[in-house]
Amino acid sequence: MPEFPDIVVYIQALDKRIQGQTLQRVQIASPFLLRTVNPPLSSLEGKKVVRLRRLGKRICVGFEDDLWLVLHLMIAGRLHWRDGKPKELKGKSKTIAAFEFSSGSLTLTEAGSQRRASLHVVQGENGLQALDPGGAELFDLTLDQFAAILQSANHTLKRSLTDPRLLSGIGNAYSDEILFQAQLSPIKLTQKLTHEEIERLFAVTKAELSKWVGILHQNSGTKFPEKVTAFRPGMAVHGKYKQPCPRCGTKIQRIRYAANETNYCPTCQTGGKLLADRSLSRLLREDWPKTLEELESIKTNPRDASGKT
Repeated sequence: MPEFPDIVVYIQALDKRIQGQTLQRVQIASPFLLRTVNPPLSSLEGKKVVRLRRLGKRICVGFEDDLWLVLHLMIAGRLHWRDGKPKELKGKSKTIAAFEFSSGSLTLTEAGSQRRASLHVVQGENGLQALDPGGAELFDLTLDQFAAILQSANHTLKRSLTDPRLLSGIGNAYSDEILFQAQLSPIKLTQKLTHEEIERLFAVTKAELSKWVGILHQNSGTKFPEKVTAFRPGMAVHGKYKQPCPRCGTKIQRIRYAANETNYCPTCQTGGKLLADRSLSRLLREDWPKTLEELESIKTNPRDASGKT
């Protein structure tokens, strides 16, 4: 699933191509994509793009009259750009939507048979906030605010980093990389963290997200980012099961539960302890969402930054 770095780079690329441009025509091939009826999708046609922004893992395109098109790519949704008009969409194509602008065309594809990507059309800031899970923007936080949010409930670090009610835009892939660089166990409970560990995690999280934004931007250059994937060669642990740790050489291990997978180095992160799936089943059942849809459908913070319910 595209996360903070991927979404930021997508928005940077879109800003260069559709800012100030008029949306001339929209095609929707999948009946499962559009999740709203009012305002109608057709109300965007003929209007100029005036602003782009990120909302968690969503891409928000703002039009005249304070209308917003909000895309959530989920696992298999990807965006593509081409000069000129898009092709007419066919029912069984991977392309499920096409947006024709005065400057070119943006298409949305979704691999596989399951249709999880979503498109909303909303009015104004209130409409956007209705889609916001409520997680804080990491780069807007002080260390004390980050600590308060992280320890507002006693969950595993993996769950807390990826909980959209707590922090905005971090998912499965980059949380693995963050925890590896911070040398922290994915199952360490947040209320057991020392001040030094929280300080280290805060610095590493910002550094990793910034680093990957830079890498992805450099990889795409002036072209539209096409190679958006959760598994990248430069990653240290994510998707590297049984490959050597780049820091110590130990084989990377993983925890698998339902549709979730966590990758970690036993030597660098868990004191040499192997985290067996069956021994963690109770912890994972209680602390992790069972599906990605469950995680992404969470809308409100369970606690505020002070820890009050």
